[in-house]
Amino acid sequence: MEDTGPEPTTKAQLDAYTIGGARLHGGPIQLAEYDARWPQAYDHEANRIRRILGSTAVRLEHVGSTSVPELAAKPIIDIVLVVANSGDEASYVAPLEFCGYQLRIREPGWFEHRMLKGPEPDINLHVFSERCSEVARMIRFRDHLRSNSADREHYEAKKRELAARSWEYVQHYADAKTGVIQEILARADCVTT
Repeated sequence: MEDTGPEPTTKAQLDAYTIGGARLHGGPIQLAEYDARWPQAYDHEANRIRRILGSTAVRLEHVGSTSVPELAAKPIIDIVLVVANSGDEASYVAPLEFCGYQLRIREPGWFEHRMLKGPEPDINLHVFSERCSEVARMIRFRDHLRSNSADREHYEAKKRELAARSWEYVQHYADAKTGVIQEILARADCVTT
């Protein structure tokens, strides 16, 4: 039986936390070869967010595949923004929206996660509260892929295999990567303990 990962998130679930409803993808995922300009794009946008939010921005991190040199990725810069309380949208959403961001995801049942789409370049700004375990997990995964070429190559091969399939929603592609991410994190945890 083919490994397809966990059950994909249903359309009803996607619609429940996606502001304006889920957007149909209906095709393969386009991956780009690693681009050395991605870290510069992150730095530029992180500095911009710091100017917009000031001390409300407790921490900013470049995460996701664009943060890992030599790894193919969807050309979208994933940024983690840590604030005191991500459920307190009034403290950060309006200033970001004024500067071109758009709140797209509200997941109070999953770490009070919020995601805003950025202006140019294409950005996913993931917002979490201080001391959120998901932030630590994302950074641990990024750092492990940066330092372990075998796991980086393994992850890229799985991403390419999955990306070639047709996906109704991009989230289904993300869901399908769960197994390989958990496998790599388990190895990373063995190395650090």
